[in-house]
Amino acid sequence: MFIDEVVITVIGGHGGDGCTSFRHEKFVEMGGPDGGNGGKGGDIVFVAEEGLKTLIDLRYQKKIKGEKGNNGSGALRTGASGSDTFIKVPVGTTITDIETNLIIGDLTKQGEKCVVAKGGKGGRGNASFKSNKDKAPKISEHGMAGEERKLKLELKLLADVGLVGFPSVGKSSLISAISASKPKIADYHFTTLTPNLGVVSTKSTSYVVADLPGIIEGASNGVGLGDKFLKHASRCKIVAYVIDASCIEGRDLVSEYQILLNEVKKYSEKLYNKKSIVIANKMDIFGSKENLENFKKAFPDVEVLETSAVTHLGIEELKSRLGELVISTNEESMYNDEEFESYVLYEFKNEKPYNITRIDDHTWVLSGEKLENLLKKTRFNSDEALLKFARKLKNMGVDDELKTMGAKSGDTVRILDVEFEFSEKLDY
Repeated sequence: MFIDEVVITVIGGHGGDGCTSFRHEKFVEMGGPDGGNGGKGGDIVFVAEEGLKTLIDLRYQKKIKGEKGNNGSGALRTGASGSDTFIKVPVGTTITDIETNLIIGDLTKQGEKCVVAKGGKGGRGNASFKSNKDKAPKISEHGMAGEERKLKLELKLLADVGLVGFPSVGKSSLISAISASKPKIADYHFTTLTPNLGVVSTKSTSYVVADLPGIIEGASNGVGLGDKFLKHASRCKIVAYVIDASCIEGRDLVSEYQILLNEVKKYSEKLYNKKSIVIANKMDIFGSKENLENFKKAFPDVEVLETSAVTHLGIEELKSRLGELVISTNEESMYNDEEFESYVLYEFKNEKPYNITRIDDHTWVLSGEKLENLLKKTRFNSDEALLKFARKLKNMGVDDELKTMGAKSGDTVRILDVEFEFSEKLDY
């Protein structure tokens, strides 16, 4: 079974809580706040692993959570950070953030890593709030939640040679003849429903051949098995077009080959321009020679290799020639997709860190990531913590904007599921 697409949710580890603590020891003059900070939550990291060929290990693992950071404690002890969680994926996996539709990772080399969800920051202990004005703060912070993302993982089959052709032209028989792969073979259209891989060894090299499911006219637009399988060819170094020279099913070699070229070109110009070769299969069947001569007249500049997977006619020559083409192809060509040539840095303009929505004459809702994060990490276990939170809202400009919009003392101000009473007269 070949799984090439998986949707998964990843959540970075929650940061540990800060500690409110005071040093109380006999004969120790300089006591005071000694609450330590919480530890950082663990990251979720994807790692490329050459030994993996599918994404099947992740298919039933719909959610991955990072390890929580430990809480801080007294004596200025910082909580231990949560360990990072490393998830192995096949080389060639691309990672897309579903919400933004941005590609955040393209793992093309063994051991390459991509942090897909960062762990949350640890909350500060009360020792961090000590100042000349407040030498004994009683406030500390909750740890922050880790990043949460819904990701789509796609595996573009990594192969040196991709066998592309109409259904039932003998691609599966060919890969069985030139390698140790034993795919399902039958005289039916679309017998190959998933890509088959075969490793071919010659005296000078070894390479991987992919038997891709059959293409029909309109495949680039999703007809038949659609463009899902055309994408598997997009990272092959060599495209080998396989045609059935026997024409026993009423095939026309010239028109079929032209359709193949058109579908590949419509799907990707880059794929269309790759090095290619034509494999004329089933040359052991009567009439194949004449059919192939007509094909060569129509495409005189196309390199054609004559084979028969049944009698092994031309199999050794095919293995040798494909090996030569693989060696001569730039090793980096399969990873030079334009969209992955460089990292993109997105810079966002500074925007107001909150929004105010009026629900009715006496109810207001505040929203915004920065504001909500401030609420989440604040421990409302003391008047001091509440005043500190109120000061931060005032410094952001929340109070003034509420007044401008018509808020009055006694109105309800809601942030997430927490409600506060607004006051025009408080000075803090």
